[in-house]
Amino acid sequence: MGFLTEMFARPRPQERLRYRAALALLHSMSNADRADIGIKPADFPRVAREMSLR
Repeated sequence: MGFLTEMFARPRPQERLRYRAALALLHSMSNADRADIGIKPADFPRVAREMSLR
């Protein structure tokens, strides 16, 4: 039973937190800002993954 408790009690990896923060940042940008840097909403997951690895 200790194994199951440990498995669910572990903290999330830092990449997951950075990925969520990057995704939130991309969603908060205005359409004009997105057009300036050439990012479309379909690219958000890929860009957020790249941002979280840095």
